[in-house]
Amino acid sequence: MPLTAIAIDDEPQALDVISLHAAKVPFLDLKARFTDAYEAIAWLQTNRVDLLFLDINMPDISGVEVVNCLPRPQLVIFTTAYSDYAVQGFELDAVDYLLKPFSPARFLKACTKALDIHTLRVGNVPSFIFVKTGYEDEKVMLDDLLYVEADGNYLSLVLPSRKLLTRQTLTEFLQLLPPDRFVRVHRSFIIAVDKITRLSRQEITIGPYVIPIGASYEEAITGIRSRL
Repeated sequence: MPLTAIAIDDEPQALDVISLHAAKVPFLDLKARFTDAYEAIAWLQTNRVDLLFLDINMPDISGVEVVNCLPRPQLVIFTTAYSDYAVQGFELDAVDYLLKPFSPARFLKACTKALDIHTLRVGNVPSFIFVKTGYEDEKVMLDDLLYVEADGNYLSLVLPSRKLLTRQTLTEFLQLLPPDRFVRVHRSFIIAVDKITRLSRQEITIGPYVIPIGASYEEAITGIRSRL
């Protein structure tokens, strides 16, 4: 199965380079390319790919901001002409960081790393995760997880009969969850799709809980509706 991807860069010539390199990688399928990051974000609300090639330094919105506003973070390979952004990229658990101009061999190396990570994810769908609560790691069955809410530097994991508090970012936590079962619907909320009991344009109901839908995540609900 090929690794599907899109490329986002405000410079058309940079996209041409990525397209040229991508055409030579047998396991890579570049689905689309965007010079407008906002168009890419809208496209990703209703389309799923495995990997983003993403320029960090763009005029209206940075690559880091793009990653943070996506309902389901994909694997990311950052591309930029500025080495100063490398630390930011790796703080977001980027697969790799390509400094322009990069060679076909360097591009292939980054793609191979992405394929290895994707293969591990697809082949190892978890039924549970461990979360750190204080000084202990506690096992959480994914079938029991209703939703997750961010509160400052902490996350509240809401289960049928209890809540757990763990110190982690929402973006980091989302990486632990199966993408077909859990979706980010707000900058502060992740929900379990199969636990939804009611869905409207502005909010989601899960049992007694009402979760708001963020303005930038509204189109993600289209994908949810098709699965209910």
